[in-house]
Amino acid sequence: MNVSPQREENMRKAFKLVNGFMLGMWRLGLGQFINIWPEGIGRIMVINHTGRKTGLRRQSPVNYALVNGEIYCVAGFGKRADWYRNLLANPIVEVWLPDGWWAGFAKEMKDSQERLPLIREVMIASAFAGRLAGFDPTMTDAALQKMTASYRLVRIHRMEARTGRSGPGDLAWVWPVATMLLLPFIFFKRKRS
Repeated sequence: MNVSPQREENMRKAFKLVNGFMLGMWRLGLGQFINIWPEGIGRIMVINHTGRKTGLRRQSPVNYALVNGEIYCVAGFGKRADWYRNLLANPIVEVWLPDGWWAGFAKEMKDSQERLPLIREVMIASAFAGRLAGFDPTMTDAALQKMTASYRLVRIHRMEARTGRSGPGDLAWVWPVATMLLLPFIFFKRKRS
C-alpha cells in the first residue's frame, strides 16, 4: 500500500473493527446480506485458517473475486497480514461464500503472468476497500503494478462442499432465542398502554 505508515496503521485498526462486525454477520447467518451490494460494499468471504503459532482456528473476512471458478484474494497489507502468513504455513483452508461453505487449498500466485489482471479483478470486487486503498478501475497497468507491488495474491481452489454446525450461521440460533425472550416484554408493554 502506498500510504504513510501512520495512515496504514489507522487503516489496519479500522479494518479490524469492520472485520469483527462482518464475521459476526456471517456467524449469525447474514453473510449473504453483506454481499447484497457488491458494487458498493464489495464481495466479502470468510477464510478459516490455522494459526501458524497457536494451531488454533482463525477467521478472516476478506474481499475476493471469482475468476474461472477459482477464488482470488489479496493481502493488501502484504506479508504483514496474519491470515496471509497463516496460509503460507498451512494452505488447507475453509471459505464461507454467499453460495456455500467450502474446503479449499490456498496458494500464493507470485510468479504468475496473470497476477496483475487478477489483482485488478480483486480490487474491482473490493469496491469501497479498493477505493480506500487508492484503486481506480481506469488506472493503467503500470500505476496498478506500482500501487500493488507489496500486495500478495492468493488463489483458493475449492475442493469440496462442507456442512455442519461450525460453519457460517453457527450462531443463527440466536434469532429465535432473542425473539422468544423479547416477545413477552413487547406483549406486556402493549398490554399496559
